[in-house]
Amino acid sequence: MPNYSNVSSAPNSEAHYSPRLTNEDLAPVPQQNWSWYNIFSFWMSDVHSMGGYVVAASFFTLGLASWQVLICLLAGICIVQLCANLVAKPSQMAGVPYAVICRQAFGVFGANIPAIIRGLIAFAWYGIQTWLASNALMLVLLKFWPALSSLTQPAWLGLSLLGWICFTVMWLLQAAVFWHGMNAIKRFIDIAGPAVYVVMLALAGWIVYKTGFDGISLTLTSKSLSVSEQSWQMITATALVVSYFSGPLLNFGDFSRYGKSMQHIRRGNRWGLPFNFLLFSVVTVVIVSGTRSLFGKMITDPIETVSMVGNDLAVAIGLLTMITATIGINIVANFVSPAFDFSNCAPQKITFRAGGMIAAVGSVLLTPWNLFQSPELIHYTLDVLGAFIGPLFGILLVDFYLIKRGKVVVDDLFNATPSGRYWYRSGFNPKAIAALLPSVAIGVLISFVPAMHGVANFSWFIGVALGGGCYRWLARAEREEATATRYAARSGTGRIKSKRPIHC
Repeated sequence: MPNYSNVSSAPNSEAHYSPRLTNEDLAPVPQQNWSWYNIFSFWMSDVHSMGGYVVAASFFTLGLASWQVLICLLAGICIVQLCANLVAKPSQMAGVPYAVICRQAFGVFGANIPAIIRGLIAFAWYGIQTWLASNALMLVLLKFWPALSSLTQPAWLGLSLLGWICFTVMWLLQAAVFWHGMNAIKRFIDIAGPAVYVVMLALAGWIVYKTGFDGISLTLTSKSLSVSEQSWQMITATALVVSYFSGPLLNFGDFSRYGKSMQHIRRGNRWGLPFNFLLFSVVTVVIVSGTRSLFGKMITDPIETVSMVGNDLAVAIGLLTMITATIGINIVANFVSPAFDFSNCAPQKITFRAGGMIAAVGSVLLTPWNLFQSPELIHYTLDVLGAFIGPLFGILLVDFYLIKRGKVVVDDLFNATPSGRYWYRSGFNPKAIAALLPSVAIGVLISFVPAMHGVANFSWFIGVALGGGCYRWLARAEREEATATRYAARSGTGRIKSKRPIHC
């Protein structure tokens, strides 16, 4: 690990880590070798998915013009970049995943609470992305074997027999990639993200060729809104962008732990988010805007748009590439996170692979096709997920930057005895839990009460403010004590026993 003055550990300490808290996957990585390009590829896979396109395209239903949608997408992604840099640092410093770094704030056993929450959220997103990819596979099959259309009638739990077949195939393909471990995932995402760019750019070029530049309207809107209404809808759309990325953003430490340095992390975030998302947003706006001129209606589903291309081979290649991209985002965002999260709950019983498979199985039980079938339902799903993720994000940042003052003691993250500084009370930090519960409850209440629907889209931001603010107030004494200790050390009036810094 890097030699940070704010990261401390005793020499050969891993031999003394508690088996209740560690295994090969949760322990600090022996070598941090991810460059900025690997981080860039991570975000490229995250952005270039059918789920991301559907969310971006759904903003047109808010009554916004194309140029307004573009501004919202860029504003939201800049917020995501800032938050990604903040949440990446503790895991990169210590070389541990999100679930382990949560032990700083929630306690060595209390960290299972945020780990399980993130793992359960992965259930939903894994299923949604798998279902979107299975739709693309279904279109490919129907394009070449039209006789299969007899299998497309709803058969069980709202999904057709062919839908179940395609969903199962996609489920197995993703599991096969994941089963080969992080190195295989790293190689896959290095290819998956760039691949979909080829298809998206080709699709945008085809639409411009068919409609001409006059057919790409930057004032496309289906509603007539006042200036104040447009401003509110733009703010809402910006908040939804952040909510969409809030899942992989929360557990970004699962990937930043492999980063060579924070300089590489920041560079990868800069190119993978604002720059990359700018091009993606422009392409999305061009495609969605052009569909009305070309087909007489605005199409927000990229699968449907690709399927309307005249050439069968082009359709097949385009849809298969989108499938590849969706597999990439599903693995990085919804397999890796629960793999670490559930492994954290029982390190000696649940391996990295077993944790990921728990999420994969759980995703089917949620029938994800019922969570993402309309723009309104998409926004509602994002609101509820944001209500859970926001408070966790706020508590973790406040604890690391304001309470712990940017310091991590790696040994104590794996110390299951009262002598560890992250033991708190029987391994749980009551202050963090007390800040989390009401913050989540308020966010969920906002999402479910119709009268508060206007602010439900801001559930992530509300959760960050409530969770972080409550925890900052509850843990104020701990921060004051840490400040006094540092002052004593600088003035020579007290003694601090420090452990040796980590060297890798």
